[in-house]
Order: sequence, then structure tokens, then C-alpha cells
Amino acid sequence: MAFNALVVEKDADGNTHAGIQSLEDSHLPDGNVTVDVEFSGLNYKDGLCLGQGGGGLVRNYPHVPGIDFAGTVSQSDDPRYTEGDKVVLTGWRVGEAHWGGYAQRARVKADWLVPLADGLSTRDAMAVGTAGIAAVLAVDALERNGMKPDGLPVLVTGAAGGVGSVATAMLSNLGYEVAAVSGRADAHGYLANLGASRVIARDELNETVKRPLESETWGGCVDAVGGAMLARVLGQLAYGASAAAVGLAGGAKLPATVIPFLLRGVNLLGIDSVMQPFDARQRAWQRAVNDLPLEKLNSMVEVAALADLPALGADILKGAVRGRVVVDVNA
Repeated sequence: MAFNALVVEKDADGNTHAGIQSLEDSHLPDGNVTVDVEFSGLNYKDGLCLGQGGGGLVRNYPHVPGIDFAGTVSQSDDPRYTEGDKVVLTGWRVGEAHWGGYAQRARVKADWLVPLADGLSTRDAMAVGTAGIAAVLAVDALERNGMKPDGLPVLVTGAAGGVGSVATAMLSNLGYEVAAVSGRADAHGYLANLGASRVIARDELNETVKRPLESETWGGCVDAVGGAMLARVLGQLAYGASAAAVGLAGGAKLPATVIPFLLRGVNLLGIDSVMQPFDARQRAWQRAVNDLPLEKLNSMVEVAALADLPALGADILKGAVRGRVVVDVNA
């Protein structure tokens, strides 16, 4: 049976090109569950995989990107899933080392899937997507390390992006005072609607200072930026507070000292959404249902088609995509 997919190919000169192609099931990679994909999403990694050279993530060409998707099982050789089941996939290097969700059909391992959580449609699931689940995992980790709504404000960096938007909406819904960091002058109203009580210009936090400790300002931080900004924030955390590191839009290097860890007992929590075990994924999806208001989730969503993805992939790498992009693969 034929289906459409956004296929990235590499030419003899090493240049990559993306275009929609009609493929047959025989082109699909190995796996024991085949899914009729309904929606996918756009994440920072997708921008890398769509870009020149695949961002160092893509192993082989031709390749179908898309690191997450939601849809309906059409065929399964695993007893955990049967035809008609609604399922979601995030992570497991799908869309990088394995063909992903930018297609009307995908074949994957059953171990990589989770059932669609009650209360979510497949579109809702991709409005959350990989970025949203990373944000949920970050908030959950901060709370397991002692963060409570009655403390100092929680800082969210890269707040207008996918991770930051979901974190801002979720934290606000849970009763936290949220301070959102953004470099976009037009993001203030958007972030206020998601629940941010104040918006901080990126330039205020985007450089290191000579003092390893500053005033105790934040009760926690969801950080999607990394680099100099995260180093600065570590010195502003309250005693015993934590920062959850989710991304590296500002760089992979961390020009920090150990002083905040030694004198204030702060914690730096690494958040990985790619290799999370099944039970942890289910808990994260249930938290998304319980703690993320659908009206706020929908307010941050733009819907795109497969043909829009090459341009949108370039935009997300430049920081020009706000909120979440849901990809309707059948549009």
C-alpha cells in the first residue's frame, strides 16, 4: 500500500535534500508494529535532522525524520498492541537512527510505544510531543527534589519555545509563580497568557558574572538553553533548589564553578526523554493529562503539513518557532 513521506536524501556531493515521496510498505524499516500516523511534531532535533548533514544525528540516507508521532496501529506482531489501538511514540532515536513520524505510515518496535493516554486525542498528544514530555519530566524531577509552589518563583529559560511553553503552562497551573526568559520582544503577551507572572529579557541572564553566587532569587529552574545562561542561573538559585537541564539552545559548554553546589547545596538535574523506560513514560503522559490545561496547550499550537517542514526546520534552529508545531501528515 502506498503512503506519503517526507524523505531526506543525500547527493554525491554530500548535500541533503528533502521532498515528499510516495513509498510502499516494503520501504519501511524493520519493526513488529506498523502504525498509521495521524500527527507528528516539530522539535529542535527535527530541525537538525532536516538540515544539512542531518545535524550529526542521521546515520543513513534516504531518511524519514520525525522524532515523535501518534496514530493507530494497523498491524502488530506483538501481543501488547492490536489493530485499532491508539499509540504514541517519543524518543528511542526514532527520526534519527530509525525512520520516524514524517510519513503516513511508520514501523517500529513495540517496546518504543505507549498507549495513548485517556483524555488525549492523537492531535493533543503531538501538541505535547517530545518537547512537552521533556518539560513534564523536568517539572516532575524538580518537585521530587523538593520544589513547592509556596517557594520563590520558578525560572523557565527559552520560555517561548516548545519545552518552555509547556513548562510555563504546567507550572502556572500547579500554582507556581513563573518567571519566563525570552529574547523575543513579541512574546510577552503570549507568555502571560500561558501563566507567566513576569517576562525577563534574555540579555539580562545571557552572560556570566565574576561572582559565583548572587542573591537567592529562584526556587527552581526549567532550563532549555544551557551555556552561559544556565551557569548564571546556578548562582541565583535558593539554598537547596534545583535546575533541570532540558536543552542546549545556548550551547553545550557550561562555564560555571562548583561554588553554588558547595555553599548552597543546589542541584543540577539532567533530563533525558529519549531512553525513559515504559513506566516512566506512562507516568509522564498521565501528568500531562492531569496538570496541563488543554486550552493553554491548544493556544500554543500551530498546525503544519509535511510540505512545510523543510522551512520550519530551518526556523526552529534559528529560534524563530514559538510554542508547538503539530504536523498533520495527511494534510
